[in-house]
Amino acid sequence: MKIPSKDTYRLQDKIDLILKVNYNSSFFAAIFGLVCFFFLDIRGIIPYTFLGYAFINLLNTLLYKQHKNLVLTYNSTSILSMLGAVIITIYSGGIESPFIFVLAIIVFAGYVTTKVFGQLYLILNLAVLTLLFLYDTGDFTISENTVPTEARDWFAYLSAMFAVYLLGGVFGKNLLSAHHKLYKSRNEIQERIEEKETLLKEVHHRVKNNLQTVSSLLSLQSRAIDDSKISSIIKSSQNRVVSMAMVHEMLYKRDDYLSKIELEPYVRELCDYLVRSVKGSNRNVKVALDISDYKLSIDTVIPLGLIINETITNALKYGITEGNDGEIHVSVQKMEGNRYKMYLGDNGVGYSEEINPKTSNSLGLKLIYNLARQLRGSISRDYSKKGTHYTIEFEEVIEQFNSVD
Repeated sequence: MKIPSKDTYRLQDKIDLILKVNYNSSFFAAIFGLVCFFFLDIRGIIPYTFLGYAFINLLNTLLYKQHKNLVLTYNSTSILSMLGAVIITIYSGGIESPFIFVLAIIVFAGYVTTKVFGQLYLILNLAVLTLLFLYDTGDFTISENTVPTEARDWFAYLSAMFAVYLLGGVFGKNLLSAHHKLYKSRNEIQERIEEKETLLKEVHHRVKNNLQTVSSLLSLQSRAIDDSKISSIIKSSQNRVVSMAMVHEMLYKRDDYLSKIELEPYVRELCDYLVRSVKGSNRNVKVALDISDYKLSIDTVIPLGLIINETITNALKYGITEGNDGEIHVSVQKMEGNRYKMYLGDNGVGYSEEINPKTSNSLGLKLIYNLARQLRGSISRDYSKKGTHYTIEFEEVIEQFNSVD
């Protein structure tokens, strides 16, 4: 089930908002320009700036459908708006022009789009206001006020109406609409996420139950066989199944990190189970763990758990003899990037250096080396210590655990 991201909705809301604002501002700029020319008897650059802005901005908006570059469309509109507002402000009274408040709307539009653009246009417009003030308070002015004296009150009124309508009627209305859409989309996404999490939990629960059923069947089968060698093989297979079932059980019980496993609790539970399974209740085996709060993907933990299962099972069966105190230690250290190093060892009798996956038919030994390779890692054995000691370097992988061939 594919869930649209919040960023997808936010981008579409921005596109809709910018396009609607552009169409509305072009329309009302054209109306304002015609009113200035025909009703307020304003001639020259002010009405032509309104009409020119309306035409160019409309063209810029229509071109978006061709190039689909929202940043280009937005910045073209913003620069065009700022230039038009500055020109009209200069020719309608400078720093005292009622149209100067439109510059604030341009800054507001920038913040609506992104914080970066908002800060950029804020700095630019503050600089423009400062220049207008310096020119108007100096010994000369840039231009005379081209608005006739008898039309200045009307021009001020229409400028305020234009600014208020853009801010409230255009930006406010569309922002409110975008907010409602975003709120609705957020609720829909949250519902889908919760549904997906529930589904994943149910899947892990069912997988765990199925694996436990397989484990029970293997246990019953091993008890019904008199041949101790075959029974031991079936028992080993049962332990492998249990090591995988534990992963799905932990995922099912967790409320977060549905795709991540806490490594230390998993390894501890697995080791305790293996000691009970092989040595029984009257055991004298100590398990020492040195694992930090690592959370690894299921595709990493399952093969890692199988490696731990094979090494510890071999140590309990053949290394740590009856009557002797046994000790097993497992430690994991993080290396650079997403690579890790794991140490597995015991104080048992160990086995010959000549025994390796190439010279032995041991399925467990072959699994250890094959699984290490599958984790994009390497495995080495330390012969200087008593017992069996492995050093395994591996990498956290995702969706890589397919087989152990």
